[in-house]
Amino acid sequence: MYKTILVPIEMSQIELGKSMIETARKHSDKETRIILLNVIEDIPSWAAVGLPKDILESSRKSTTEEVQALANAASIQADVEICSGHPYKNILEKASEEEVDLIIIASHKPGLQDYLLGSTAAKVVRHARCSVLVVR
Repeated sequence: MYKTILVPIEMSQIELGKSMIETARKHSDKETRIILLNVIEDIPSWAAVGLPKDILESSRKSTTEEVQALANAASIQADVEICSGHPYKNILEKASEEEVDLIIIASHKPGLQDYLLGSTAAKVVRHARCSVLVVR
């Protein structure tokens, strides 16, 4: 079994998130630490200026509650972490910081943009220093 599993959750893909949490549960035991991570992409400064002052903090709080609810529904103990920035960079940094053994990440059917830029899952698979399990 794994000591630490990182599960990046994208809020626009909740059903995949549920599947990834279930996969993490199957690959864990009582000693395994599961980290559920949501990365909020940075908002350009020109767009952030027009937003209400507390909207980002409010969004972070509601996202934390939603991700924790996913963990509770799956009956797992998990650390919930929310950060902002580039998703793949934050996923790789968290994996390194926490000495993660396994990253369970979702993939979707690639579109043209993914072929040109590379998806988050593809970048994580290429650069992670631990095992990566891709869930579709």
